[in-house]
Amino acid sequence: MFLRRSSHAIRRQWRVCQGLNRATDSQVRAALIQNFHSTRNLQVVKPVLLADIGEGIVECEIIQWFVEPGARVEEFSPLCEVQSDKASVEITSRFAGVVKKLHYEAGELAKVGKAFVDIDIQDGASQEVLDALTAPEPATEGASEPLNKESLSQPSQAQASVDKSAELSASEELKPQPPSVKKGKCASLATPAVRHLSKELNINIMEIEGTGKDGRVLKEDIYKFVEKRDAPSQPAQPTSFSPPLDTDKQTETTVQLTNTQQQMFKTMTRSLNIPHFLYADEVDFSQLYDLRRRLNKVVSQSTKGIDFGEVSKLTYLPFIIKAVSIALYQYPILNARVELDVETSKPTLVHRSQHNVGVAMDTPSGLLVPVVKNVGARSVLSIAAELSRLQAQAAAGKLSPQDLGGGTITVSNIGNIGGTYLSPVIVEREVAILGIGRMRTVPAFDAQDSVVKKHVCNFSWCADHRVVDGATMARAADVVLKIVEEPDAMILHLR
Repeated sequence: MFLRRSSHAIRRQWRVCQGLNRATDSQVRAALIQNFHSTRNLQVVKPVLLADIGEGIVECEIIQWFVEPGARVEEFSPLCEVQSDKASVEITSRFAGVVKKLHYEAGELAKVGKAFVDIDIQDGASQEVLDALTAPEPATEGASEPLNKESLSQPSQAQASVDKSAELSASEELKPQPPSVKKGKCASLATPAVRHLSKELNINIMEIEGTGKDGRVLKEDIYKFVEKRDAPSQPAQPTSFSPPLDTDKQTETTVQLTNTQQQMFKTMTRSLNIPHFLYADEVDFSQLYDLRRRLNKVVSQSTKGIDFGEVSKLTYLPFIIKAVSIALYQYPILNARVELDVETSKPTLVHRSQHNVGVAMDTPSGLLVPVVKNVGARSVLSIAAELSRLQAQAAAGKLSPQDLGGGTITVSNIGNIGGTYLSPVIVEREVAILGIGRMRTVPAFDAQDSVVKKHVCNFSWCADHRVVDGATMARAADVVLKIVEEPDAMILHLR
């Protein structure tokens, strides 16, 4: 009897244990299912830092974006175009992935070393990169909790909130909304000349509907936009640009400097710390005038067997630049730069072997100074070809930092615009600069005291008086003068 009762008790206890195990298994399965659905999505969003694209550059302007959030990019694909230190540069992607965020809008200044775009590189990244770049995310509150009555009641509350938001959105759709102007996917893209024009007219280029390819904004679009903006809506109401009734009252308008003007402001402010002295002389261009005319006839005929490259016409500037380089071999101090010794804080001169001549150019975006590299190893024809390339790049706003950097001496030709005399400003990290005035025809006396026609031009030199004395500058200027007045002497310096 005792054994029978004991067996019944053992069977009841076994059934209870089996029931508990089945309940525990169902709860574990539910918790696992919930945790499976709440596992975080593995994403690797890599912020791309704006690299240093020039010496001493701390910020640059975003000219245009080539991508938008959600766009797929490959490695080395162009992301945006920036302008810094008067140069326009395309920034490419270091990763393949999907663009998630743009930190700046077109026209804003981006900081060097800071993130300017975020890219999700999950698809194109290796496992090592994923492990290195993926940071642990905090667990979502309640993600590992087992299912309970409260969680079962949440869908009804969520459904109610969705219904309420749907009603609000439906009511908002009934409200009248201003019509939006459709723009092409490239509405923010424009040439530097067009952007410079929009800044001069104080116009946001994103507000203009472009008629170019893919919605690009053209100069004609800006002019039409200005005409439409300035047109009076009612004849009785004057426009905002109409002159004030009281003409005796002075009005002032504040205009922000463009990026090029800001760079020029900083550079010239530092340059004016250099003590300048001016040395000017008059140069006879008569023989160079005849030589250039004869050479241009040869270039225009395109004689068979002679390759002139992209040079279609020779100007006076290549001859002058070559003459300056010849003078620098005799007076290398004019090709040096002044530096302070880090240890002793004493000024030193750093001599440079190559003659990299900067040439001041007037461009749609402002004053630019591209550099003709290694002039000493170039011929006059090679200098002319390089000048042609730099002028084309400057007009299109496509000069690179390499084109603008590394100058050792500068030549400023203001004569092609006008002006006879000038006092040029020395560029930082240089000790001399040459300003060229307008060539003019004047009567003069020859060796027989007969009146003859001469072509003359004024050369104006400025030098750093801390290290260059007047006698040195005068002797170097005289070398340039003799070579320009006797251009056949350049043959003696050919290598």
